[in-house]
Amino acid sequence: MRLLSRIAATVTLAGVMVSSAALAASDQQSVLANAQATIVDMKHDQTFGPSRDLIKRARAVLIIPKLVKGGFIIGGEGGDGVLVAHNGKAGWSSPAFYTMGSASFGFQIGIEQAQLVLFIMSDRALRAVERSEFKFGAGAGLTVVTVGASAEGATSGNLSGDIIVWTSAKGAYGGLTLNGSVLKPREGWNNEYYGRTVTLNEILAHKVRNPASAGLLGELASVR
Repeated sequence: MRLLSRIAATVTLAGVMVSSAALAASDQQSVLANAQATIVDMKHDQTFGPSRDLIKRARAVLIIPKLVKGGFIIGGEGGDGVLVAHNGKAGWSSPAFYTMGSASFGFQIGIEQAQLVLFIMSDRALRAVERSEFKFGAGAGLTVVTVGASAEGATSGNLSGDIIVWTSAKGAYGGLTLNGSVLKPREGWNNEYYGRTVTLNEILAHKVRNPASAGLLGELASVR
């Protein structure tokens, strides 16, 4: 009887572990699918002409497909996303999962959700984002330019900075500032997604792969 109880307990524990892993994988795949949809939305923003040129020139791209806040000027906001680095002829790296959080992103009342694509244009900006925690602000020593969806007159010639941010928001849009917001890698998600303990350097240097990211990477690679 004790043996049967132990076997039953082991089977139950294994089932819980499998369910937890499957749930995590589902969360990560949802972020990837939404990130791919965000890139499609940005590419079809006809008035934001620089998007294709910026994708081709960027050292990396960080995509936050759902940055969510409540209906107040001050409140907690945040969202999960992915960072992919561009390594010349080697193409786009595997995705590294990130989270962004802030006390307030400066939305107007009424905004519930926004899409963000951060074009990381310089090596020093990429090094900063690769840290265990990166906080936007004057102390970061980086130039960050934010451009809303349907930004008339925006061209690659008149946009410059270490990080260029494309945003699209649902609700009344009053501009968005990233000052004070924090970016952090989701190490647990990264380890689960690649099936072992991995570092950011391994992910961004093509040393690990997961075929499930093919859709997003293909969308980025299709930019000509």
